[in-house]
Amino acid sequence: MPERRFRFRPHMRLRRGADFQRAYRRGSRARGNLLLVVAVRNGLDHSRLGLSVGRKIWRHAVDRNRVRRMFREAFRLSYPDLPPGHDFVLIPAAPALEPTLAPTVDELVSLARKAARRHAEREAARTPEADS
Repeated sequence: MPERRFRFRPHMRLRRGADFQRAYRRGSRARGNLLLVVAVRNGLDHSRLGLSVGRKIWRHAVDRNRVRRMFREAFRLSYPDLPPGHDFVLIPAAPALEPTLAPTVDELVSLARKAARRHAEREAARTPEADS
């Protein structure tokens, strides 16, 4: 069986501030030991990743970038297992976090599914009210 390749393409990244604001405003959250996942439907056929790593906790750019790289790699590896058509914003759950790859991948998949399910339930509950 050939090795599956996963690439982190530019279209898989959240860039605009408006996309982040939409996720924070309308998205559903799921929190774990390593990260907080905010999920919102994006109307596309693929999922996108946004990262929010604060300067207040990690004062040095090297430390912030290390956390970002770990989260980006976890997203890249778990992309086929994530619910499609969502924007996911990942936020470190604990200050001064030192994430490792395997636990981050496992937690990302479970929290992304949980947040996407919560978002779908919330949207389904909101839709009948708008129709009446």
